[in-house]
Amino acid sequence: MGTLRRHRVRERGVTVESRVRVARFGIGQVVRHRVYSFRGVIFDVDPVFSNTEEWWEAIPEDVRPSKDQPFYHLYAENAESEYVAYVSEQNLLPDDTGLPLRHPQIDEAFTRTEDGTLVARHPAAN
Repeated sequence: MGTLRRHRVRERGVTVESRVRVARFGIGQVVRHRVYSFRGVIFDVDPVFSNTEEWWEAIPEDVRPSKDQPFYHLYAENAESEYVAYVSEQNLLPDDTGLPLRHPQIDEAFTRTEDGTLVARHPAAN
């Protein structure tokens, strides 16, 4: 999972130290699911779970991931279809196949460099 880094801030004259989880994967990175047969490109990252409780509870309890890890928004695809997926960091692996993705929203959100790297057309403001 993402790296934990110590982070110090001053609040009301007192230095507070906390741990901040750094995402393992970045926007534009091609990844695949650890268990299910799909892959995709990351277009957004939430530092911790940020979806609905209904979505969370729909995941079988025995495979439900922890909420305190990065979650990734993917333009995902499998052999049959293209869709948007929301996946915990623990369930993703880098995809090093070099195979192109066919999801139609990829070209809207990214440009491709000569070496095939995906670069966001409109980088996040924060």
